[in-house]
Amino acid sequence: MNSVLNRSTELIDLGLIDYQQAWDYQTTLFKKILSQKSENRSLPTDEQKLTDNYLIFCEHPHVYTLGQSGNEKNLVIPPEKLSSLGARFYHINRGGDITYHGPGQLVVYPVLDLENFFTDIHRYMRTLEEAVIQTLNHFQLTAGQMKGLTGVWLDGDTPAKARKICAMGVKTSRWVTMHGLALNVNTDLTYFNHIVPCGISDKAVTSMEKELHTKQDTKQVKEILRLNLTSLFNMKPII
Repeated sequence: MNSVLNRSTELIDLGLIDYQQAWDYQTTLFKKILSQKSENRSLPTDEQKLTDNYLIFCEHPHVYTLGQSGNEKNLVIPPEKLSSLGARFYHINRGGDITYHGPGQLVVYPVLDLENFFTDIHRYMRTLEEAVIQTLNHFQLTAGQMKGLTGVWLDGDTPAKARKICAMGVKTSRWVTMHGLALNVNTDLTYFNHIVPCGISDKAVTSMEKELHTKQDTKQVKEILRLNLTSLFNMKPII
């Protein structure tokens, strides 16, 4: 690990953006950090350059994505009918199974060099979850983790009532991260009917709008989540 840590993190808001475009953009930043780390290995410590960190916020048009460990059978609609839903489908290089992204869902992609923060993937995932939990608490929703499952849940300690409100899936290489989390704010939940979300067939999916019985201000949710993420990771935000 470098003796000098860079906790400065550029905050980027891409708005509503095509999934492939966002994936390509993440990949460019991800490779840039990896390239700098490779270069640093051949340099004396005092000549090494700091690696960058990015926190990307966005929403996507309707899309289903399947992680490396996922099962295509969890897409329960015939692929040829996706166009009738206005949706696309991608095999991607994160962990986890299938999930849905769409308008009204807040997506966050941290592209970080964890050597600037802490080198513990379990802690990384739990910290992402905690940022979402604190955000939901701000809006009077009691959320938490669920033993053995990733993401953020309501009534996670009561399996029969458990509802997933935030999905997570990440990729890491040499402590550099990409992909991230998807929080259902005003999401059209009917799109989840066409998949087995995250490969879990016996748990419901919910949104802030559904739980609070009114449409939410996505901009406000984004701001609270940003504050929680930067605080928990002890980031120095660059806007």
